[in-house]
Amino acid sequence: MDDLPVGPSVPGWEPAPPPTHEAVRGHWCRLEPLAREHAEALHAAYEEDDGRLWTCMPWGPFSGPVELAKVIQWIAAQPDWQGYAILTPGGVPQGMACYLRIDPPNGVVEVGAIAYAPSLQRTTAATEAMFLMADRAFTAGYRRYEWKCDALNAASRAAARRLGFTYEGTFRQAIVYKGRSRDTAWYSILDREWNSLRPGFVRWLDPANFDSGGRQSTRLQDLIASPEV
Repeated sequence: MDDLPVGPSVPGWEPAPPPTHEAVRGHWCRLEPLAREHAEALHAAYEEDDGRLWTCMPWGPFSGPVELAKVIQWIAAQPDWQGYAILTPGGVPQGMACYLRIDPPNGVVEVGAIAYAPSLQRTTAATEAMFLMADRAFTAGYRRYEWKCDALNAASRAAARRLGFTYEGTFRQAIVYKGRSRDTAWYSILDREWNSLRPGFVRWLDPANFDSGGRQSTRLQDLIASPEV
């Protein structure tokens, strides 16, 4: 039996605690625990969207703040989820994102239910929100950080690659949502990979990397492709 292949040992491994569910501020955005009080401002921000934002989401578009508040309450009731509102420097919620399937015994957590209003999309704050969530998870001791999306969602897949996630494969006919079958593309970042990726994010998010018009001097892809160790 000793000659059977097994995975590497994890000496001293202890289950990771749940990520702390508290506000955190970066240079470009603030994350705070998602609450029904965010529903009105979030709904107003989402109204800028033409409906495409919700194509690959299990819910939405919403008829009004009350309907959105019900989803926020549902998220809060899930034992292995943590929801966050994403606020821009003006203090107005412009999006939300969640930890899903928090698995402390195995040190695994997924980021998902990401819904950015048009005003937040393709902004520095949007990237920083994902950095802050990943950094909190790895700081808490998680070994694996997951990103899953509809395999047909080209924008989500491009975002995962830009943020340094590694594609692992596609689960065919994984779920049914909104009456449609979904193949799910899986991506991940491991703790040892984050140690290399993190310095590049920090350098990119530094205000010195942007001019007075908000234009970047160096692309994120260039910094995390060859990070300083």
